[in-house]
Amino acid sequence: MSAIDDLPPLREVIKRHELRAKKSLGQNFLLDLNLTARIARAAGPLDGVTVVEVGPGPGGLTRALLANGAGRVVAIERDDRAIAALSEIAAQVPGRLDVVAADAMDFDPQPLLAGSAPARIVANLPYNIATALLVGWLTTEPWPPWFDRLVLMFQREVAERITAPPGSKTYGRLSVLAQWRTEARILFDIAPSAFVPPPKVTSSLVELVPRREPLPCSSLTLQKVTEAAFGQRRKMLRQSLKSLGRDPLPLLEAAGITPTERAENIPVDGFVRLARAFADGR
Repeated sequence: MSAIDDLPPLREVIKRHELRAKKSLGQNFLLDLNLTARIARAAGPLDGVTVVEVGPGPGGLTRALLANGAGRVVAIERDDRAIAALSEIAAQVPGRLDVVAADAMDFDPQPLLAGSAPARIVANLPYNIATALLVGWLTTEPWPPWFDRLVLMFQREVAERITAPPGSKTYGRLSVLAQWRTEARILFDIAPSAFVPPPKVTSSLVELVPRREPLPCSSLTLQKVTEAAFGQRRKMLRQSLKSLGRDPLPLLEAAGITPTERAENIPVDGFVRLARAFADGR
């Protein structure tokens, strides 16, 4: 048996540390060891890899990542109740688990990763900050980023938005940002019953692999253009892009886009051309 196998059952840990999930923290714990092991395997070979985990809670996925060979796990957790539970895991695997008491929205793990190969982010993200965290990782500079892969849990609705193709009802700003810089795909779904407490929606595990050379474009400009375009997605671009404070027609002409098109029909490369035209002052 490994040191991880010697740890007490997760339900016992939750009870002892009074770790009832808090809705305000977006917490839904995964206690099924078979499922957490499946997620860890989906993250690819982990031998010697440094994994950054956000919102580990009682440490179900943390245990699986370590058991699956992760060289080191940096667990970022803002819930003080969970810190003690995670520290028990750290004591079982000296030097392999760093528990960081911080809010992931404000914490940059890169200083902890200095000198190591690109890290991997694997997490059952708190749903109330999942999209904001993803956008932050997608727009990090410089690119290629400090991580080699993102394997993340989202509500199914958000996962569909991340991976949606142009022309679909779920294609939007998040789709463009994700597909511009990464290759994204849904790996598998997870039923609400797998969580404690069970959420009201199905969840999905999504893999995002950074593109080494995405189409050249300013991430800030692309965000601004897509926000304007999808802010009024039912309107034609010649109308919705007026919120940029500039005549949309020269922009659209420079990008080779028909003014009567709607945002949901424009592929990623079209938005990149549009962002570049806006940056050039067209």
